[in-house]
Amino acid sequence: QAGVRASLTDPVKTCNVNIGGTLNILESIRKSGVKRLVFASSSSVYGRIKYLPFDEGHPKDPVSPYGVSKLACEKYISAYENLYGLEYVALRYFTVYGPRIRPDLAIYSFTKNALEGKELRIYGDGTKSRDFTHVSDAVDATCKALEKGSGEYNIGGGTTVTVQELAEKIIGNVGSGRIKHVKDQKGEVLHTKSDTRKASKELGWRPGKNLDEGLSETIEWICQSAFGKTLGE
Repeated sequence: QAGVRASLTDPVKTCNVNIGGTLNILESIRKSGVKRLVFASSSSVYGRIKYLPFDEGHPKDPVSPYGVSKLACEKYISAYENLYGLEYVALRYFTVYGPRIRPDLAIYSFTKNALEGKELRIYGDGTKSRDFTHVSDAVDATCKALEKGSGEYNIGGGTTVTVQELAEKIIGNVGSGRIKHVKDQKGEVLHTKSDTRKASKELGWRPGKNLDEGLSETIEWICQSAFGKTLGE
């Protein structure tokens, strides 16, 4: 059950799906003798910021039920490593985007509203910043983790953009839309930024797609999937 906001609406579902589901997988692994697991974790495990960028040793103090669930999953997986010899890699993805993006993410909702000439609703003053990871880079890291590495790794684009700047980029690409600031929501961290040096050193992975290129590609996909046309038609 991905998403901070979904976990605020229904924290019990997030717990049951994420933690319960992970335990089901772990028990199946233990009983069938599978030796290696790649787990999709999240930057949400870090939570309250002590310093930036986040490295893998940053204190884990999640501020949402979603972040808590992902950290609990990591702890269960680590326990199975200690108890049953399971090899694992946990990839802490930083806001994955691209074609087939989840519709609850800001890039999707901003783009759809801009294409319809509607308001792009920003929670708070727009100064929150995010590190975005293109889906192709997330896939590349995941494939590499099938073959090498152990423990936890940050997978992020390595650069950040404020929510305000993101909205402005989307409006510039689409050519329509307007920004409206609304009351902030709880449960979201102010900033994310990844330190991916460990993934570079141990997995041989580096992000390859910059935000402007990836954003343009994503906007085009949303235009086609939501409206059945190419941008500008």
